[in-house]
Amino acid sequence: ETNTLPFHPFENQQGDILRVEKEHQVLQEQLKEAEEKFEQLQSRSLEEIGALEELLKKSIEETEVSQNELDWFHQDSEAQMKKWQQEKKENRENLKALRSTAKKHSDTNERYVKSIDDKEKQYNVCLNTFLETSNKFAHEKGKLEELIKKSQDDSQECEKRAVKAEVSVLQTWKETETWKLKGTIAKAEGNLRMLKALSSSASAAPVLKSQIDSWEIFIANVKKQLEKVEAEYDEKMELVKNGARGCLSKVEVVEFPFP
Repeated sequence: ETNTLPFHPFENQQGDILRVEKEHQVLQEQLKEAEEKFEQLQSRSLEEIGALEELLKKSIEETEVSQNELDWFHQDSEAQMKKWQQEKKENRENLKALRSTAKKHSDTNERYVKSIDDKEKQYNVCLNTFLETSNKFAHEKGKLEELIKKSQDDSQECEKRAVKAEVSVLQTWKETETWKLKGTIAKAEGNLRMLKALSSSASAAPVLKSQIDSWEIFIANVKKQLEKVEAEYDEKMELVKNGARGCLSKVEVVEFPFP
């Protein structure tokens, strides 16, 4: 009965501890999956942010180049006003095109900045969700680990009691069998003493010699059987104490017929 009843107070019915362990494994797998998804999202977000930063840098450089060109055209127009009078119209058109390009780059820059802000917000939301989930799982994991440790301690205590019970049963069997064998030896020795007393008569000695020999052989065999039984029971008890299982069985005892 010892390892088949529910283990109170940790089990209301048999298998509760195993079910808790399975739920713990499921939670660990869910945590691992959440971490993998978070790492993938983080990696993708970092790549997108890096690409946007490169585009932003390129846009700023193009804007600076455009602004420098614009300044150069202003200076050149003032210095060469008379010389470039004929080309004033063309220069104005070029200036307009450059300003349009600068505005276009500026608008692109604003879009990239806004996109980077949106990505950062998404990243922060994912990070907070991950941290909240991770903390929740860590708390539940801690509670489960405490329950598992307590259950293991209680299981070890039950195992010790079971070993003690098995040793006690083996000791009882040993004492019972040795008591029977010792009783047989005592009875046989009593008969042998009686035969030896009767054999003191010269007329009865030849008749009783064979019987005396038979009883002496019988007593020797029973004593060997007694030693064997004691040794085997001692071995079984030692195996049980060392953690062996399946040793709770009686030692086979050979019954010798009385001469």
